[in-house]
Amino acid sequence: GNISKDESRQLVKFASLKAFEATFKIILIWLPELMHPAAANALLKLLEEPPSNTIFLLVANAPEKLLATILSRTQMVKVRAFTDEEVIRYLTEKNLTSPAGAQQLALLAEGNLQAAVQLSAEMTNDYFDFFVKWMRHCYANKFGEVVELSEDFQKMGRENQKNFLHYALSSLRKVLLYGIDESLVTYIPPAEVDFVSKFSRIVRETNVPFLTEELNQAHYHIERNANPKMVFIDSSIQIARYLKLQN
Repeated sequence: GNISKDESRQLVKFASLKAFEATFKIILIWLPELMHPAAANALLKLLEEPPSNTIFLLVANAPEKLLATILSRTQMVKVRAFTDEEVIRYLTEKNLTSPAGAQQLALLAEGNLQAAVQLSAEMTNDYFDFFVKWMRHCYANKFGEVVELSEDFQKMGRENQKNFLHYALSSLRKVLLYGIDESLVTYIPPAEVDFVSKFSRIVRETNVPFLTEELNQAHYHIERNANPKMVFIDSSIQIARYLKLQN
């Protein structure tokens, strides 16, 4: 959250203390770009005249939002997100999930290894197979099968339902990028290539905004404890319509 003016005073006070059990004091500031302007000015003064043997670590998601005067007094080290392959390898080496599950979690985690580990504890379903069945039934207007799938969706539990919808959103993005240029998708598990290739002829720039909005709405309603089965069926009806909007 936002670092307040009062917290900046505590920071200045802490920085003035002497380290007795170590040579250096290390001050970690999380998301400094969210600081209150007064706090940012206090930090700037500290960086201009830092206490001896004190190291400041500023961990930012958007360093460009920091004051230029603060940036000029720091040495930037960019920490990249983990690749899908690295996430998959870690999850499988630690036996946190199956190889297929690791591939799906890597897509969900978007380079965040901690998120992938947390999600592995919640994941109890094969999202890819479920997503393929759902999209195929919607496209073919097989609403009897959709109703049957809604029963399985309801049994997932709320966290898994939200994770699945997030996975569906990520999958749509991957399919769209693949349809634009295959090289835009860095990795596709071999078992998914055929589906992604064929589905990319249906998911286009014309309908993906509607599909994305529908899945976001479904996620919103699930978060607010709506009936999962009803949310799933209603979204399926809309998705079936949007999948036909290709031109």
